[in-house]
Amino acid sequence: MQKDIYYRIISFLLGASWAVVLFGALFTLKTFLSFGIAFALFATLLFIIISLFLILMLDAFEVNKQRLYEAKKQTKLLEEIYQIESKS
Repeated sequence: MQKDIYYRIISFLLGASWAVVLFGALFTLKTFLSFGIAFALFATLLFIIISLFLILMLDAFEVNKQRLYEAKKQTKLLEEIYQIESKS
């Protein structure tokens, strides 16, 4: 089954986002470590929470696209049923 360009872009962005979360968390931890371990952990946790929220938004785009596709299929089927019923 071939995916359209929208799904390929979303999949790529999701993969890249996970890489950004992992490397960004490490970078954030190392950057803020000079301010103390507690502040570094807090900043890293804050970065991870915000990043995961953005990943959730990307996933929501994909789910909404699938929901729209399913709604279009159901609408087409309902129109066909209506056409068959209106003829008889």
